[in-house]
Amino acid sequence: MIKGKMIGTAIVLAAALTMGGCSSIRESRGYIVDQTLVNSVQPGIDNQQSVAQTLGRPTFTSQFGDPTWYYVSSVTGRKPFVRPRIQSHSVLAITFDANGNVLAADRSGIEKVAFFQPDGDETPTLGRERGFFEDLFGNIGTVGAPGGGGGAGGPGG
Repeated sequence: MIKGKMIGTAIVLAAALTMGGCSSIRESRGYIVDQTLVNSVQPGIDNQQSVAQTLGRPTFTSQFGDPTWYYVSSVTGRKPFVRPRIQSHSVLAITFDANGNVLAADRSGIEKVAFFQPDGDETPTLGRERGFFEDLFGNIGTVGAPGGGGGAGGPGG
């Protein structure tokens, strides 16, 4: 009787450990959103200093146009041994005027993310195709040749 209970308990524990290994792993990346703090930023009331004190440093800032601070947040989830997938994504863009006052606080999500698929695993290039041996032995005899740029009278010598 006791032996049967121990075997049953061992089976239940093994099943729990196995199922726990298959669960999804959640990872927060970038700015961790606190909705109360994000909602407290008000155009016309806040400025750069108050936004920095409320939300912290931005993920990145604009380089051109109106000064804009971007707070980017992503939550990814993945199962073990599988590529991560984005579960949620948000961008808070806070635009300032020339005096540093908040003009607008715009929010966007995954709908504005552009996904690119590479076209194969090779980069297309212009020119002729060279084989392995042409790459390996292609420069023999050109070092020090007139116009080659590597000889004693060339630019480097």
